[in-house]
Formats: sequence, structure tokens, C-alpha cells
Amino acid sequence: MPVLSHSIQVTWPLRVFFTEDVFAPGNPVLRDVLADVAPRRVLVVLEDSLALAQPNLEDRVAAYFAASAGSLQLCRAPILVTGGEVVKNSHTIVNDLLAHIHRQRVDRHSYLLVIGGGALLDVAGFVAAVAHRGLRHVRLPTTTLSQADSGVGVKNGLNAFGQKNFIGTFAPPYAVINDFHWLRTLRPRDQRAGFVEAVKVACIRDAAFFDELEAGADELCAFAPAAVQRLIRRSAELHLRHIATGGDPFETGSARPLDFGHWAAHKLEQLTKFQLSHGEAVAVGMALDVVYSRRLGWLDERSATRILNLLERLGFTLFASELLNDDARHTHILDGLEEFRQHLGGELTITLLRGIGQGAETHEMHPELVLAAIAELQARARHHEPAHRH
Repeated sequence: MPVLSHSIQVTWPLRVFFTEDVFAPGNPVLRDVLADVAPRRVLVVLEDSLALAQPNLEDRVAAYFAASAGSLQLCRAPILVTGGEVVKNSHTIVNDLLAHIHRQRVDRHSYLLVIGGGALLDVAGFVAAVAHRGLRHVRLPTTTLSQADSGVGVKNGLNAFGQKNFIGTFAPPYAVINDFHWLRTLRPRDQRAGFVEAVKVACIRDAAFFDELEAGADELCAFAPAAVQRLIRRSAELHLRHIATGGDPFETGSARPLDFGHWAAHKLEQLTKFQLSHGEAVAVGMALDVVYSRRLGWLDERSATRILNLLERLGFTLFASELLNDDARHTHILDGLEEFRQHLGGELTITLLRGIGQGAETHEMHPELVLAAIAELQARARHHEPAHRH
């Protein structure tokens, strides 16, 4: 059969900048990132909770762009959008943002600048990917979780049909700007949320980073700025390195190593109707897979204990009652395994641990070992004070 074939190669530069107070009049970072050819039109999407926490923020954004009028043009006042997981469940917001892009004549040489937490970045990144077949989007993550992990990634998504990220795209942002100034207004619950993703990537990629997190746990619990900033920088670096050099940035295979602990976490978020935050759910999911790895004989007792202890020292609870939800002798958390597989298709591939810093893949999870690990976490929880969730 006659066939025409040609390989297409595309290079995606992905840059992550670090700064403090990006909209300070004298801070050149945003201007330098965007103004490669002047003038550039910019449409800003802003999480409404930030506007509430910083009443002068919208004025500061306007003043920054007014001072940069020769190189940047603000299309209109920032569009305020609700953040949190609820935004990923609303397709109305997608249509609203697309309508703004149309009305403001935002094109492929313009920028969609998104300021908010990981959920809003997911939704706005999806909008940017589908409008005009792809706009330049710049992320300004405002939480520890998004600065350390999701904000530096290449995925965008919406929830649908009861599943997280059923709708989505792979679309690397034009740039990511991690501004540590945003972290000052976070509640303790939101401050610690990003710590778990740093522990996760240390567990599967970098034993030395794990040692550093262990040694600095007290500073992190006190939200010491220098310690939190070190965590974010190293976590972002490890996530970015995996995406760039892991060989499968757009997940065409079956493996998702950066989602260690996430098969159970995604299901827990659904079972708790998202009352459990993503970071809290990942902590439970990681603990489950750590205990499972030890029971499987892959992970030694001392390493497993170190990981569980660190998560608890950082303020996470390692058990949720929803792990025990069952119906007709079926435990619902186990459905998370098939949903995890279905997300990519192919063979079930779960990342476990053979040591701290040594992720390893398995294609089978034994239900009886999962249930035994859940029972162990339940027993452990009875002997620990609950972590703060508010």
C-alpha cells in the first residue's frame, strides 16, 4: 500500500522564573518575559480570592502595564474567576473565557496571563490551548502546590463524567513565573499543600532532597520563607527535569511516575466530594503506596517509616475514612486503579518504591495487600493527632 511518511519534530522551550513581587514597578521580570516584540497585547485572568486578599492588586496590575505601555498593552481589567477544584467542574467558565478572548481580539501573538492556584491554571491553560488552536499562555502560580509541581508542568484539564482531568490538553506554557510574594497570604492548610509534592518527587527521584526535607521539617512547619523557597525551587527543578528528559512528556505510554500516590488520591478527592484537598489526598495516597511497597517486600521498614514520619511531621493525616467506603463487599478506593489505567489506556502502570529516591513500576496491585495497607494506616491514625485542615 503506498504511504507518505515524515517525522515532525517540535521543540518546546519551557522556562521557570523566580522572583519576588512581580508587579512591583521596578521589577523587570514580567516585562522582559513578554515583550520580545513590542507591543504585546495581554489578557489577564485572576483568581478572585487573591483580589479579595489583596484589595489593591487589580490597581497594581493596571499600574504595572501602564508603566510598560511601550511594550505591553493590557486588553482590559483582569477577569476575576473563582479558583479551587470547583472551577474544573464548570464548563461555563471555559465558554466565558473563550468569549473574552474573542471580544478582546486576543490572537496567537498575544498572551493569556493567568494568576492563581493549580486548578485555575489547569482551566485557563486548556482555554489557551484550544483558542485559535493555541495561544501563548503565561502562568503565575500563587500556591506552594502550583509553584512546586502543577504550575511548571505541561498538562491542562477539566473534570468530567466523575473523573479528574477527563478533558484536557498537553500544552507547555510560554513561561512560568514563580513569585514568592503570593505565598504570604495563604492559609496554613494551603501553605503546606505543596510540601507533599516535594516529598513525592524526592521519594521517586532524589534521596538527597528527601534528606534535606527531613532535616528542615521544623522550618517548613513554621513556614520559614527561606526553607519554603528552597523546597519550591528544588521540587520545580526535579519536576521540570523529568518532563524534559524522561522521554514521554505528553504521556503517550502507560507510565506516570510523577503521579506516585495519585491513583488513590484522585479517587479520594471524588469520594470526599473534594472536601479533601489535592495535597491532603496525595499524602494519604503516598502513605498507602509506601506501606504497600513495604508489604510487597520492595521497600525496607526503616525507609517506609522515615517517609510516613516526614509526612506527619509536615502536618498531614495519613488516613481518610473514605478509604473504607464499600458496597456489597466492594471497596470503592480500588476503582481508582482502573480509572487510573483508563486515563492513559494501555497496561496498568503504578509507581511504587524500592528505596528512597528509587521509584519502580508495577503492572499489578493485589487487592488484599491494598486492603491490608489501608488497615495499617487506620491503626496508625488512631495513635496520632489529626493534622490541621483549616
